[in-house]
Amino acid sequence: MSPLDDRRSTTAPPFALLAEVTHRCPLQCPYCSNPLELERSSREMATADWLRVLGEAAALGVLQVHFSGGEPTARRDLAELIRHASQLGLYSNLITSGVLTAERQLADYVEAGLRHVQVSFQDADAGGGDRIAGLQGAHQKKLRFATMVRQAGLPLTLNLVVHRQNLDNLPHMIAMAESLDAGRIEIAHVQYYAWALANRDALLPSRAALDEATRVVEAARARLKGIMVIDYVVPDYHAVRPKSCMNGWGRQFINVMPSGTALPCHAAQILPGFEFPSVLRASLADIWYRSDAFNRFRGTDWMPEPCHSCERRELDWGGCRCQAFQLTGDATRTDPVCALAPDHGLVGAVRSAADGEVPAFVYRRFGADLAVR
Repeated sequence: MSPLDDRRSTTAPPFALLAEVTHRCPLQCPYCSNPLELERSSREMATADWLRVLGEAAALGVLQVHFSGGEPTARRDLAELIRHASQLGLYSNLITSGVLTAERQLADYVEAGLRHVQVSFQDADAGGGDRIAGLQGAHQKKLRFATMVRQAGLPLTLNLVVHRQNLDNLPHMIAMAESLDAGRIEIAHVQYYAWALANRDALLPSRAALDEATRVVEAARARLKGIMVIDYVVPDYHAVRPKSCMNGWGRQFINVMPSGTALPCHAAQILPGFEFPSVLRASLADIWYRSDAFNRFRGTDWMPEPCHSCERRELDWGGCRCQAFQLTGDATRTDPVCALAPDHGLVGAVRSAADGEVPAFVYRRFGADLAVR
């Protein structure tokens, strides 16, 4: 048996491909998960490369492809990519801001085989939504696009990204989702990587605000049971156990960036000591099964104590490696959000620092001045 065959016998194929087809986006959200060094359009993979990657994903066993960005509809070949994914039997989901797509474009995506749409909203009204997105008129365009999605017969998910500066409006955001006939809401507190880390003090809510938001979510879940699914993601810094980041490093998801770099998660590029592979130089199968980048934190053998002996080790898979690095400088450390972690005190220090005056946003843009806080 070859080393590759051996890896295939012990490692399941990925469930989903996150295709970040571009970093171009008309919005400037200060919590964006894209890297601080955004990839310019000149570095984006060509259509033929993405078509090949989709074919390799299907052959590898991927079931879903999530077209994301940036703003994926900025690519003129998106309908072609969706069509190819559909022909390969992949379930295609579009993750979009909804501000660039006209009715004719959406019809093209539907005809090509698009199965689901997720639209992000920054607030419940234009005042807050446009300010957070950094684009005048964005909120109204989102409302119009979400209505178009339902009129086209597609299932709709609203991604409600919540934080210190919009959390009071959460009841109105849920009501907005109801009015738009969304079948699902993902209420996701900001997770602190990339642009969100640069804006952490402006975004991290107090514990009291978080508790009230949780109460609002639970009440809405009870009221809308059987009508609307509500997923809820709390901010790590207020947790006592780490989240299962990407359901475990290299277990279910593979992320391909606009230039072709393959990552186990959105933020992994920040980690030192890695050479992340490119789909321009290796197949998805080789990347998934053979690359050091995808194997280094896969499973449980790499875990330090107290993770290695913890009964939750195959539930949270050691938490987030990027968060461990950001807070401790060492990606192999126990995720400090865990109350059992030796470095848990670092999280308390972050919470305390975020209780002060609210600083101005550093907006997501090419060449942003990250020294401005």
